[in-house]
Amino acid sequence: MNYRRFIYYQGIVGMSSSMIFPFYILLIRNVGDSYAQFGWAYGLFALTAALCYPVVGKYADRVGDKSLLAIYSWGMAILLLFFPLASEVWHVYILQVLMGILGAVQKNSEKTILARYVTKEIAGAQIGRYHVWTSVAAAIAVIATGYLIDFLTIASIFYVASLVFAGSGILALKLKTAKE
Repeated sequence: MNYRRFIYYQGIVGMSSSMIFPFYILLIRNVGDSYAQFGWAYGLFALTAALCYPVVGKYADRVGDKSLLAIYSWGMAILLLFFPLASEVWHVYILQVLMGILGAVQKNSEKTILARYVTKEIAGAQIGRYHVWTSVAAAIAVIATGYLIDFLTIASIFYVASLVFAGSGILALKLKTAKE
């Protein structure tokens, strides 16, 4: 897999995620009636991801990084289409569990790719540069999304992020692996 393309892919994924994660608490406030419900929603996400890491890790080497990145991107693209339709807090909880599964796929894949492609002697510097670019993309997305919400609706960001995730899914399928 081309390391630069991977960084580009992760930048797009970071932008997509940053478009929704800081702002979806507003959606939950529209659906639920307390910040405790937000705590439960995020807790379900984190707990599901934690429980899925061993399973994802077990299959990562067999399935391949490219396939897992594509599953994550397309899964998120589809899942985000359902957030604006959530009218009850339990809908959000189900979506959070599904996002937890996908989050485990993404984080595990990110770490395995970094482990495979950085040079051991300069791993710290390479990972530092990786985080610069992915973090800059995420910051730009958060700022731009704030303006987008001012002009559109909270639901619109889920549709826009879904399109960006779909684009990252196309890019993931174009990533070359070491075998290709």
